[in-house]
Formats: sequence, C-alpha cells, structure tokens
Amino acid sequence: MISLDSPKWSELTHAYGFASETPSLLRQLEFLPSSENGQEPWFSLWSSLAHQGDVYPASFAAVPHVIHFLSQAPAKADSAYFQFPAWVEICRQKHSLPIPSELAPAYFTALKKLPALVAAAADRPWDSDFLCCALSAIAASKGFCPVAEAVLDMTPDTAETFMEWFYNR
Repeated sequence: MISLDSPKWSELTHAYGFASETPSLLRQLEFLPSSENGQEPWFSLWSSLAHQGDVYPASFAAVPHVIHFLSQAPAKADSAYFQFPAWVEICRQKHSLPIPSELAPAYFTALKKLPALVAAAADRPWDSDFLCCALSAIAASKGFCPVAEAVLDMTPDTAETFMEWFYNR
C-alpha cells in the first residue's frame, strides 16, 4: 500500500482534483472516529473519494488504509469502515473502472480481509445499519457487487417487503 507519506498522493486524483490532503484525513482513522452525523474525517473522505457513486485512483489507494485501521479494532469500528471499501468496490465494478496497476495488489489484498474482519466484529452489538454494511463488505470482497449494493438498502422492513414480493411473484 502506498505510504501516507508518499508524494504519490499528490499525483492521484479524487472528485476535486489531486489527493494531496487525503493522507492527513486517512491518518485520523487510526483512532476509529465515528462517521455519524457527517463527522470528519469521514465526511471529507466520502465527498472526495466516493462522490455520488464515482470513485477515483485515490479511492483505490485509500481502501487499504481504511481496512488497515479497521483491522486494528474491528469490534470498535463503526459501520463506515465496512461500508466505504464495499462502496468503492461496488462503484468500481458497476462502472468497469480499471485500477492503476501500482494500486491493484494492495487494493485486492485489503478487500480479501473484509470477511475475517466482519467475523472479528461478531461479538459487538449490531444494529441494522451495521448489519447491512458488514454483509455488503463480505459480498463486495467476494465479487458479488450487485448483492453488496442491494444489501446496503436491505433494512429489516425492506427485507420483509422483498420476501413478500419474492414469494408472490
């Protein structure tokens, strides 16, 4: 994975141009800050790296760092640590985006860690938001991105409606 001190970040792009500020935002994830209510650094990370369903080279460079910080304490991390990498992969597959060759090995290696990190968070309390993000992370890491995207919207109420539709179609 690209070091957070690497000058390469100033060559990578995101929604607003070059990603030179992204490493300082990613460093803040070390302390597992909450993403609730648009708190930083998550608001800026989502805005620049997963802007309206678009992802960028800097997004692929950021995912291994998000997963690295998640791996330090998966039972303490909130749902965004699972949702962000899943969403980047969903968008990548949906838009058939290539990953720069120097970023691909770390990106795919990091994604492969998500199922084990979900398992490591199994003993923590889960609400429906965490459930959806955790399941989405597993599906995205295994290449099932349409399922991963659907699961993000699969609240318990939505699941009941879906099951009624499914059995009555």
